[in-house]
Amino acid sequence: MLPARWSVRPRAARRPVAAVGMVAMTLAAAAACGADTTGATSTATARARVPVTAAATVPTTTPTGGMTRMDDAMPGMDHGAPGTAGMAGMAGMAAGGATAGGAEASGDGLQAQVGGLTLVTAANRYAAGWPIELRFQLRDAAGRPITRFVPEQDAFMHLYLVRSDLVGFQHVHPLMAPDGTWTANLASSQSGLYRVYTSFTAVVAGRDRAFVLSVPIAVPGPATPVPLPAPSSTAMVDGYTLRLATPHGAPKFGTSTPLTVTVTRGGRPVTDLEPYLASFAHLSAFHERDLAFAHLHPIGSGATGPGATGGGGPTLTFAAELPRAGAWRVYLQFRAEGELHTAALTLMVH
Repeated sequence: MLPARWSVRPRAARRPVAAVGMVAMTLAAAAACGADTTGATSTATARARVPVTAAATVPTTTPTGGMTRMDDAMPGMDHGAPGTAGMAGMAGMAAGGATAGGAEASGDGLQAQVGGLTLVTAANRYAAGWPIELRFQLRDAAGRPITRFVPEQDAFMHLYLVRSDLVGFQHVHPLMAPDGTWTANLASSQSGLYRVYTSFTAVVAGRDRAFVLSVPIAVPGPATPVPLPAPSSTAMVDGYTLRLATPHGAPKFGTSTPLTVTVTRGGRPVTDLEPYLASFAHLSAFHERDLAFAHLHPIGSGATGPGATGGGGPTLTFAAELPRAGAWRVYLQFRAEGELHTAALTLMVH
């Protein structure tokens, strides 16, 4: 369980640094993908941008100083026993790569290094109440930045952010500079410990390979954790009601379980869902204890990919394969009437 109150010892806030140039992409800033009253955050509500300094590259070595150890253990910060993880090793993990190298993908999204690729961030702490400009590179085993990526779901890079108590969800699409430095513009976040996930397909040794790599970051200052809402099959956002069903029984970890989500508004089925990122919906799930990650798209004819055109709904089916038993916080994003909406609910997996 989360402690009643926790904080990260602050130091002088670092000003974010802008990357220059793009590769086959526009210079426009990537916008955060939707917000709601369930803990999601949007750039639309962010404060004025923090002044930026001259362009710089991501450091090639781990900065000294790093993170200060927390007084209380927090979930999702390293890979000890479930529910007992603390801040040990966070300095090297957030700014210099993984705590263990070379392992193949485990399917939980909690590694900074998988299959010879390492996620390296320029900083691991950011000022509370200011928009975050997060810069990072994906590097190969020789330490060279990877610059060849394959678009997936209409984007070269998907980045997700969530706090350790599963609030503050953001989903954005960073832009890459010619040197392989990605820049993600995130809305301001409240104090606390967070995990950043990058989902992408890179060209490695001549092959297209899909990865999910993540690192913890911190926003120093006192923070009160938000209790996880009780499991529910219904969520409401912006006048829409989403009802989740499991027609083949409760989800079981490690197996593919069908989930259906039915969207209504004012008691009427919604049949005009609009394609968003080549799909009629995106489901991002985070485990309560260790922040394991899963991202799902609807299955079936016309539900995802190039065929996701025209109107969708009211019912979408997902093949849920979640790697842990326990409570998962699920964020479901969909577009309707030209607006992106984000709903959230808690799902139990057996």
